[in-house]
Amino acid sequence: MLGEPKHVSSGTLANSFDRRSFIVSGLQTGVGVLLAARMVWIGVVQNDKYATLAESNRVNLTLLPPRRGAILDRNNAQLASNRVEFRIDIIPERITDTDATIAELTSLLRFDAVQTQDLRDRLDKAHGYQPIEVVAGLEPREYDRVLVRLPDMPGVVAKQGYTRSYPTGPSVAHLIGYVGPPTARDYEKEKNPLLLTPGFKLGKDGLEKFYEPLLRGEPGAQRVEVTASGKFVRDLEHRDDVPGKAIRLTIDGPLQDYASRRIGLESAAVVVIDCHTGGLLACCSMPAFDPNAFAGGIGRLQWKMLNEDDHIPLLNKAMRGLYPPGSTMKPMASLALQQHGVDPDERINCPGGYRLGNRFFRCDAVHGSVDMRRAIEVSCNTYFWAMAHRVGYDAIAPVAKLLGLGQEFDLPGTAQRYGTVPDAAWKMRRYKQQWSAADSLNASIGQGYVSVSPLQLAVMTARIASGKNLQPSLIYGHEKPPGPPLPFTPEQLAVTHDGMFRVVNRNGTGGGSRIDIGGIKMAGKTGTAQVRALVTRGHFGDWKSRDHALFVCYAPADAPRYAMAVVVEHGTFGARAAAPIAKDVMTFLFDPDAALARLHELEKAWGGTPVQRMASKYRSFVSQYGTSAPKVGDEETVKETIKKADNPEPPPEAQSAPATTPPEEPQGAQGPVSSPGTAPVAAPSAAAAPPVPATGTPQ
Repeated sequence: MLGEPKHVSSGTLANSFDRRSFIVSGLQTGVGVLLAARMVWIGVVQNDKYATLAESNRVNLTLLPPRRGAILDRNNAQLASNRVEFRIDIIPERITDTDATIAELTSLLRFDAVQTQDLRDRLDKAHGYQPIEVVAGLEPREYDRVLVRLPDMPGVVAKQGYTRSYPTGPSVAHLIGYVGPPTARDYEKEKNPLLLTPGFKLGKDGLEKFYEPLLRGEPGAQRVEVTASGKFVRDLEHRDDVPGKAIRLTIDGPLQDYASRRIGLESAAVVVIDCHTGGLLACCSMPAFDPNAFAGGIGRLQWKMLNEDDHIPLLNKAMRGLYPPGSTMKPMASLALQQHGVDPDERINCPGGYRLGNRFFRCDAVHGSVDMRRAIEVSCNTYFWAMAHRVGYDAIAPVAKLLGLGQEFDLPGTAQRYGTVPDAAWKMRRYKQQWSAADSLNASIGQGYVSVSPLQLAVMTARIASGKNLQPSLIYGHEKPPGPPLPFTPEQLAVTHDGMFRVVNRNGTGGGSRIDIGGIKMAGKTGTAQVRALVTRGHFGDWKSRDHALFVCYAPADAPRYAMAVVVEHGTFGARAAAPIAKDVMTFLFDPDAALARLHELEKAWGGTPVQRMASKYRSFVSQYGTSAPKVGDEETVKETIKKADNPEPPPEAQSAPATTPPEEPQGAQGPVSSPGTAPVAAPSAAAAPPVPATGTPQ
């Protein structure tokens, strides 16, 4: 009947249990077979894979950054070396809590707010496994403080290794360049795991970048046993790195450092060349940056200091600075004039200027009757204007190029600028205008459109001094043989040499910088290059409106061994700013003790060495700006800023402008030369565009 319970027999129950048991047994057997198959797959087929993974959990294999090859001076003294250091790095990809890690490191390393902000900036720019330097050069006690806390800070790496060191700091910055951490772009180019190794640096500028493949070396490797938490247990295997190759330069290290420091507070360049071989002995541009500070990436305040300095420490003035050479071109012009038939004994009367049509070009003094030697000695513009008008400027420009002006030289790791040695064809290409007689007069005394680098001036001076077509070189043992013989007779060179000797050793414009060290004397030529039109000239007005000061020289005067060019930006007069630097640098070559004593006295007044002055300035920036300084851009931004630091060639109207030009005080026995007063200057012809007004520049 309906509703009555169904009767279940013992047989039915037994059958039901048997079916369930069979299903469960089947499932268990299937799972067992699958597990057995998986175990066979893992234990047999993939044995090597999992053995490797297990070993990697127990053993830590790391690359060891190679020691970079040293950069040496001509006497094998180190200009760039490696020093042992304790360092802390961060691998951003491995950080689990960025804020907590930064806070912990700030506490352990006792960072101030500026250092903490700089670390955050570097982390913001990091990519993946690209290591970020936290701090380098730690004391052992500081290093140990971080070491014991590493298990609590994933992504933080403590290492003892080598770092790049530049013993003379800013003195070699523009010459050698600097190293820095690889960027993501660097890794994309190379795909080399070494670029992801903490502590590895590669060349970023100058010789460090140019010779990167040679300097890098081969990395080492280390296998160590670690615990599950990453703690070190023991060394298993170690393979030493292979250091990079050393590079030996023609540079004289002590001279490079002395010349850089002697520049002092000026914005200037000094280049010294060996008149026997053409080797560069010094190539200085100051102020500069400290390449030691660039190794780990500069911070906000350091960048602000460099970027806002009106003396442009990022610009290599020796190679890339372009300046009107002023009267330092007159020795070259004297050779060109002789080559084209001018008798050096012919005399020209200087009434205080030179008249060309209805225009009067002012000289800086009334020199009276002068011959070629006397014209070089007192830097008489009138003489060179008259002779240039006679033979034509087209006779002078080729000699300027022959002696090195407007040329680029085969020097590794340098980015040079050509400058301009103008002529009629150049002006037509550039301005679509004919070359004028006024252009010739201005160019003949190193004004107008002419612009050259300090390196070019030094090469010109070395060629004039030696009479050889010397080729500048930078790598020791690979000096270049001279080019084709210069087309000057010994008699022609003797006239120019005599004029340059008189500049310094008689009543010339450089008399205040004469030297006499055991009978060794110096010959030279001052120059003052006009920057812009001013009502008053020389040392008046704001700094950027003052004239550039130049001086070229060689010594010994009777047997030239060293040639030098000094350019001081906005230094007022060549005799006042550039010649004293050249005098002290030349003194260092023959009497180092006397020159160093002089330098130490000067540095007391300047506030210490360049490194000490930079440290003092940084401290003042810390107190003034704290963490409010603008963020440092990426590497491309830094490069763009350095590119913009190149001083542009001034516009034509600024290259040669009308002015009342008081003479430079020749510091010789005769005392200052009196000014001839203001002479009338006619308006330029309307047909001339751009206009190049008449001018004369004091020396």
